[in-house]
Amino acid sequence: MNSIRSLRFLCSLALASVLVLGSAFAQSAPVTSKRVIYYYQTQYYQGKYVSLSKIWKQVSPKTHKPITTDVMVAAFHLGYDSNNQPYIHLNDNVPSDPMFTVMWRQVATLQKNGVNVRMMLGGAAQGSYANLFSNWNTFYPILRQTLRQYHLDGIDMDIEEQVALTDAQKLVHHLNKDFSKQFIMTMSPVAPDLSGYVGFSGFNYKDLYGSSEGKRINWFNGQFYCGWGTLATTTDYELIIKNGYPPEKIVGGMIGNPANCSGYVPIPTVAKTVKELVAMYPRFGGVADWEYFNTLPGGLANPVKWGAIMAKAMGN
Repeated sequence: MNSIRSLRFLCSLALASVLVLGSAFAQSAPVTSKRVIYYYQTQYYQGKYVSLSKIWKQVSPKTHKPITTDVMVAAFHLGYDSNNQPYIHLNDNVPSDPMFTVMWRQVATLQKNGVNVRMMLGGAAQGSYANLFSNWNTFYPILRQTLRQYHLDGIDMDIEEQVALTDAQKLVHHLNKDFSKQFIMTMSPVAPDLSGYVGFSGFNYKDLYGSSEGKRINWFNGQFYCGWGTLATTTDYELIIKNGYPPEKIVGGMIGNPANCSGYVPIPTVAKTVKELVAMYPRFGGVADWEYFNTLPGGLANPVKWGAIMAKAMGN
């Protein structure tokens, strides 16, 4: 009888321990927000490699980790070469090109220091998604293998061409099946596509978000630039929240230099807007910058200065 009671006591103790550990885990892993994100498309400028080392060297005095939370390596494209052979390119070259050797080494260092590094697929150069969905059995394995080969933490789907909702769901479904729960999936629609406009990507993002596949999207990097919205005020961001998206799911994307696209807003003005948004939405999703290499106010010499300003504005 005593042995039975002892066994019951031990089982109860083990169950209590599991519950406590489970509770602690739930408390220690809240939905991440107030992100600081750089898009990294210009790997070389005037023939010189644009180093990522400043990112891991810029450490928050609060967390002792890099201020930057995420880096998007851009832009990956799927297509056919002159011999009609399928390829995946990082800009104009294969990812294995020796020109990227240092970059991949630095990507690994970023990850070692806690920065998430993802592939950005698509963008302004259209055709990647048309090729992917019309030749799925050819291109999806190439995409999947590239993500695995370079140990990327996830993917940012920048769909700037006409895509069916069912195809977008298909891509999310297969990525979810083939990668772990820690694999980060984001999308980068223009801001109006999140506030109710439908057309730029060919489908309604609200329909995607409301689907089971949409729930797997970690967050959306809204493009508030190039004529598709602005962070000069809080208005365009508020419209998205009023459309039913939680603020932790919406990142405010901006232009870091007027040379990169239209719609540049001075950094002090954006910082003011960001501060106001954090006051309105404590779980504000964060900020993203297009693009790293020449971001003001530091410019070519010190692009991470932007990240420090935005982190301060968000209270990070």
